[in-house]
Amino acid sequence: MSTRPPSGTTAQDVAPGAGPGTAGLAAPTDAATSRAAATGDGPSGRRWGWLERVPLRTRLVTITVLLLAAGLILATVVTRTVVSGYLVDQVDQQLAQSAEEVANFTLRQPEAPTPRGPTDYVVVIRDENGQSSQDPYAWPQTLARFGTPDIPAETLDELQDRQGKPFTVDSTGGSTPAQWRVVPFVYSAGGQVLGEAYVALPLAGVQETVAFLTRSLLLSGLGIVLLGGGTALLLVHRSLRPLRRIEVTAAAIADGDLSQRVPEHPPTTEVGSLSQSLNTMLAHIERAFSAQEESERRMRRFVSDASHELRTPLATVKGYGELYRMGALDTSDKVDDTMGRIEDSARRMSTLVNDLLVLARLDEGRPLRREDVDLAAMARDAAQDLHALDPTREVAVTGLPGDAPVPASVQVTGDRDRLRQVLTNLVGNVSRHTPAGSPAEIAIGRTPTGGAVVEVRDHGPGIPAEAGARIFERFYRADSSRNRESGGSGLGMAIVAAIVGAHSGHVSVVDTPGGGLTVRVELPPAEPASP
Repeated sequence: MSTRPPSGTTAQDVAPGAGPGTAGLAAPTDAATSRAAATGDGPSGRRWGWLERVPLRTRLVTITVLLLAAGLILATVVTRTVVSGYLVDQVDQQLAQSAEEVANFTLRQPEAPTPRGPTDYVVVIRDENGQSSQDPYAWPQTLARFGTPDIPAETLDELQDRQGKPFTVDSTGGSTPAQWRVVPFVYSAGGQVLGEAYVALPLAGVQETVAFLTRSLLLSGLGIVLLGGGTALLLVHRSLRPLRRIEVTAAAIADGDLSQRVPEHPPTTEVGSLSQSLNTMLAHIERAFSAQEESERRMRRFVSDASHELRTPLATVKGYGELYRMGALDTSDKVDDTMGRIEDSARRMSTLVNDLLVLARLDEGRPLRREDVDLAAMARDAAQDLHALDPTREVAVTGLPGDAPVPASVQVTGDRDRLRQVLTNLVGNVSRHTPAGSPAEIAIGRTPTGGAVVEVRDHGPGIPAEAGARIFERFYRADSSRNRESGGSGLGMAIVAAIVGAHSGHVSVVDTPGGGLTVRVELPPAEPASP
């Protein structure tokens, strides 16, 4: 007889199949834990150092495959257990509905050795002593195929405790032995107990169904694992492609190409956030390296120019000293002339050293004094100084623009001595580099934002257009034909730019209308007075 596909589960039937599988899965974990505890290795210990050398994509694909395999194995075990329990439960229901009737029918016809038609039922009759009174009542083909149920011997008292409760036994003999599901009964007549009756059904159909289901699940699970592993490999490779690009970019940067940048990705992703941070960091590094290279270049040039500037006066002093030692200065006039030249060289060296010290202190970013300074009064003083240097020169103090009245006061916040040095250097340039008697103006005013403006204008030969961008470089001379006596050291305008920059201002040069040069100094508005 056949059973129908059922629904339901029996916990006690699942336990025998689940127990060994569970123990088999738990044992390696317990063993690994014991070994880790014995050796003192942790997940990040020396034992797992090899895992850190495995590429990330390999680890991710392996983890994905292992998780898929574990999930499918667990699903197979659970499905097998549930279906097996469900089918066994259906067999139990079939026995519960018909086992007692089959047993009674057999007992009413003890002379019939076999059923008249094909059936899977097997009935075993025993007397009150547990001895079989006849061969099992069954269809011969059933016994030949599945064997005879191996029902254990038990007393009537033991049988009465579990009467009507199905249990499972093995079989003896048969071409394809199968387990049997057995229901015991105590039969009696006229109130007298006569013996034991066992009605059994083979579980071959259940076992074949479960085996087929298990094979199907394992094969489909293997296909899913292979397909999932291949898909994971492609997806992980594609997902890690931006990291590969970052790696290539980092290698190019390590080779010295600081202009490389990581390709941009959406900032909402981890890779996008990483690429944005890396690009920001690379921009800072590139600027830092550029600034360092520029600083080193300027330092080398500064040292070279300073050495060149100091070499001439030192050579002059040394030469005159050798003349004196050799006795070439044999008259007092020669001695006086030589000492004057030595004094002039020392003066030039002193001026150069002082200028270099001023620039060095400004480069160090030393804090300047913060006090109220009136640029209008300072401009009038500078005009008087220029007129004192050349009494034939007309020097005017004007407003901005040229037809505006001269402001009575233009207040800024800064270092009074340094700002005075700016005007002193500017009027000194006018005195040295323009023809005697040529006019000059010092214009004072304010910008639209409230800042202060000072313009020092001359009407000399001016400078070439290409020299305007370099006039504030150190040791630069717009006219290379000028010697050190007429042209100075080339640090005056560099000092002007450094002082104005330290005051957060700006200095520039433009041509004076009609010929000449105008130096424009802009300073920020005065800071409000503290309460």
